[in-house]
Amino acid sequence: MNTLNNDIKQKLTHLNVLEKIIAINVVVFFIGFILQALTSTLPSHSSLQWFELPSQLSELLVKPWTFITYAFVHYDFIHMLFNMLWLYFIGQWFLTIFSKKLAINVYFLGAIGGAIVFILGYNLLPNVFTTGGRLVGASAAVRALLIFMCAYTPQMNLRFFTFNIKLWIVGAAIVGMDVLGLAGPNAGGNLAHIGGAVLGYFYAIQYNKGNDIGKGFEALADQVSGWFSKTKKSPLKTVHKQRQNKDMAGFKKDEFEAFNKQKRIDLILDKISKSGYDSLTKEEKAFLFKAGK
Repeated sequence: MNTLNNDIKQKLTHLNVLEKIIAINVVVFFIGFILQALTSTLPSHSSLQWFELPSQLSELLVKPWTFITYAFVHYDFIHMLFNMLWLYFIGQWFLTIFSKKLAINVYFLGAIGGAIVFILGYNLLPNVFTTGGRLVGASAAVRALLIFMCAYTPQMNLRFFTFNIKLWIVGAAIVGMDVLGLAGPNAGGNLAHIGGAVLGYFYAIQYNKGNDIGKGFEALADQVSGWFSKTKKSPLKTVHKQRQNKDMAGFKKDEFEAFNKQKRIDLILDKISKSGYDSLTKEEKAFLFKAGK
């Protein structure tokens, strides 16, 4: 038994940050399934209702945590499966270029963006969207990651069977389907998809200009995670540990910046080889000129 536990712990420690989010989603799904099975009086879609995002503002005020927790709730296995498959493949792609902190920022801000658009749609257009709706699922957060990539490298080719498709076309097609879906049975879900997509697009445009709009969220997340860190043993050891962590953090930051810079150069050069120098934006030309000095 101890060997099995150690093996599981070892496998979990080797997961990247988005794979850990996938694991959490799977665990929450089975918790909801078990709760529904144990409590037959609960409908199959409400065993985790305290984590669902309500559309009514009065209910939302007493459950503000649902702005994020709804993204971990799935009641339908197929819904959960496809969201996690999307997250896995997009996550592998995303993390080959960007840092795990950026992935977390885009993911959770995408979930929040989806929640905001969902709330606005149901409360500003009550005649269009029936009140009483509740939002669950990670789709908005996954959309944010996907559209971020499509907006950050719009001219990159995606291989589709025997031909290539520009990423911006893929992103536009997905958003277009979400807009059309507003007239369907999952209007609330498509509202959230659009919110996540808008966040991902805006984040990518600003990041391409050198502005990381997720820094505030990152600082808040670091502060919250600090509440659950282990208690420091002594002032002397604390000072030493903080100083050491500061040095290590600075090293990692510099290392990441150099890595990210090289990756961006590679993407620009790849774009030139496929579409020519004139296809570069002003920001890309300025970045390449500055990097070549």
